Amino acid sequence: MIRRGALALAVLAISVLSLASGDYPLSLGEVFGALTGTGDAQFIVTEFRLPRLLAGLLVGAALAAGGAITQSLTGNPLGSPDMIGFTEGAATGALLLIVLTDAGTSATSAGALAGGFLTAVVIYLLTYRRGVQGVRLVLVGLGVSAMLIAVNSYLITRASLRDAVAAQSWLVGGLNGLGWEHVGPLAAAVAVLLPLGLVHGRRMALIEMGDDAATGLGVPVERTRLVLITVSVGLTAFATAVAGPIAFVALAAPQLAKRLVGSLRVGASALVGALLLVTCDFLTQRLFPSVSLPVGIATGLVGGLYLLWLLIGRWRRKQA
Repeated sequence: MIRRGALALAVLAISVLSLASGDYPLSLGEVFGALTGTGDAQFIVTEFRLPRLLAGLLVGAALAAGGAITQSLTGNPLGSPDMIGFTEGAATGALLLIVLTDAGTSATSAGALAGGFLTAVVIYLLTYRRGVQGVRLVLVGLGVSAMLIAVNSYLITRASLRDAVAAQSWLVGGLNGLGWEHVGPLAAAVAVLLPLGLVHGRRMALIEMGDDAATGLGVPVERTRLVLITVSVGLTAFATAVAGPIAFVALAAPQLAKRLVGSLRVGASALVGALLLVTCDFLTQRLFPSVSLPVGIATGLVGGLYLLWLLIGRWRRKQA
């Protein structure tokens, strides 16, 4: 099994490569010089490439960690935030402001946060029956997600052409145009929420054994589940508020991490999510240098192939 140290080294390698590559290629020495405050490339690295890189790392880590938590709580590899409504709720909150109020970036981000948390509350209340069961959470979340997708489509059809284009561009999800003003709030949110998820990781693993077994081992199941759902929603909502609803990172990264390290862990999932998103962004920029394609297109392609592989694998196991 691959250890988390190897994943961290892979993240570091793609990060350095991203900072060195572009329309103005840089050597490793120039990159390190810029990061330490010396050299002619300081402006290019610190004002353009570094904010985008950090945003990609934070968004990927947040989405993947949120996905690991919900997949663990539901006991289902399809139980990720973008499948059970959390991401769609954040998108609805942002779209309402884009379409109805001609909101700017800050208001759109606030709308995404509010929409994500409100959707989570609704799903939790609809799911709660003397506790929250994983299968029920997935089914209710899928239903709410489907309704929100319809609402989002309706909002776009009622918008002006300019607002519809802006809304559709935001819905794809991407890192284009992100700067330090986006990195700061997201970094603060991840710095608070991710350690909280890591601290509750052991309890999360015990809940995977079943509520009765976890209770017998002294785990306050419902309180732990509520804290973990809050962490997952917070990470997903903040990431979506900054970069839009980037598809499939929350779905694929935790399962890839599980296959690499042997178990579903929040920390390993965060590393794989950061690696996946930054790698997709790097390839998108290098393969299509003349077009600023959103990274959500690349993650959608990778995630769609992964989902197809996952479903085919399950079908084959049932046939065996």
